[in-house]
Amino acid sequence: MALTAYDLTGRTAFVTGAASGIGRATAVLLAQAGAAVHCADTDEKGLHETLSLIASVANAMDTVQAQDPVQARAHVVDVSDRSALYAAVHAAGPLHVMAAIAGVMHSSSVLETTDEDLDRVLAVNFKGVLYACQAAARGMIDAGIAGSLVTMASGAVDAGNPGLLCYGVAKAAVVQLTRTLAAELGNCSIRVNTVAPGWVRSPMTDRHDEALQQKAEAAMVRLSPLGRVGEPEDIAHAVLYLASDASSFMTGQILRPNGGVAMPW
Repeated sequence: MALTAYDLTGRTAFVTGAASGIGRATAVLLAQAGAAVHCADTDEKGLHETLSLIASVANAMDTVQAQDPVQARAHVVDVSDRSALYAAVHAAGPLHVMAAIAGVMHSSSVLETTDEDLDRVLAVNFKGVLYACQAAARGMIDAGIAGSLVTMASGAVDAGNPGLLCYGVAKAAVVQLTRTLAAELGNCSIRVNTVAPGWVRSPMTDRHDEALQQKAEAAMVRLSPLGRVGEPEDIAHAVLYLASDASSFMTGQILRPNGGVAMPW
């Protein structure tokens, strides 16, 4: 397959959670692939840092088009706010790619989990993905675009993880959302797939104190046949694959960049 299958020149992408971590790496990589990228997050400072990275990469690659000197836009928005997210997606215009990556983490045992814990995680990690996909898909259908929706699940869907009930339940819901959307939107030539990363060094894993983080990473390294944990760029490349024509025969699938820690059929 020609490398041009990964070329997103002339396409528009929207990335949620773009202010840091996997979202930032994805926004930068999609821009490198030629897409005009709309970056959404609640962290305005982080968003503008992402835009600066995209601009520096574009200048280095000499890919900035004279008629459109800015290849990225920032949208300060909470993905759990349906109307606000819809407005941001609408402002971005018809999309070719939606990468719904924004997420939050919460740790508590099942017996200690409160309504507030569950509601907050589901609002961002599930409802935020649902709203992003709804808004993007409607625009794609209206514009007749054969687009790609890429959601973000987690290795947590493949095993029971003590303390991660809210997170695991929300990510499992994302998987089912992805499959259902794929079945519903295939006749519109819209593909829907999800990425289920293993342990990735990011602000989400940085929530641990340093000693605990090192212990957790060491455990993941021991479990991985590759002997390492992931970096945000590892996951961004998986998103690019699913966003591009290189995966034109894939829909309703779970892509697992996890270093081999889990190998489900």
